[in-house]
Amino acid sequence: MSLQDAYLGAAERTLVLLEAPEVAAAWEQPSALAKLTVGGLAGHLAYQILSVSAVLQVPDSAPQEPPPQDPPIPLLEHYARAAWIDAPLDGEVNAGIRAKGEGVAAQGASWLAKLARTSFAEQQTRLAGCAGEQAVFLPQTGWSLRLDDFLVTRMLELAVHMDDLAVSVGLAAPELPQEVFDPVAALLVRLAARRHGQAALLRAFTRVERAPATVNAI
Repeated sequence: MSLQDAYLGAAERTLVLLEAPEVAAAWEQPSALAKLTVGGLAGHLAYQILSVSAVLQVPDSAPQEPPPQDPPIPLLEHYARAAWIDAPLDGEVNAGIRAKGEGVAAQGASWLAKLARTSFAEQQTRLAGCAGEQAVFLPQTGWSLRLDDFLVTRMLELAVHMDDLAVSVGLAAPELPQEVFDPVAALLVRLAARRHGQAALLRAFTRVERAPATVNAI
């Protein structure tokens, strides 16, 4: 299965969760993430789908800047450059992410779910004509990624925040298809090894007696 198909599978499960009545009922309540409502978390989750429409320049998506001449950067370099990874909870970057999520969700649960499903339907057609190696420009970062690499970043976000949203409203986290879980898990392992070192990661997986007492989130 292609990464395009894997992404669409993850997005479909996300839509089912966004459409759950439990999410709408808890919309204004605090989520499992600090300083973010359930609605704001749903908005951040839906944005991961909407952002694919933006880079594919699907009609009615956000206007795009002309793609730069620079080639796409490697996936791990994308995370090495990301400002949010080591930013504090109250820092400008994370405050901006929370504000964007709340803004995306401002018109309510039903509107957001319909918007995300419309974008998803358009992507099903658009992705069928795309090659995984093609470069897509990310206006929010100022650099490009291979389409397949970008879709892996979206699957990671969808997987992590589906769990956050499900926990926030008392639902079981959606089970990910293997073709989604495998690239997400592989990316998380590579990011964890880069942050904590290979020995710490191996010990955490196999040697409880030598595992670090605490391991910070990626």
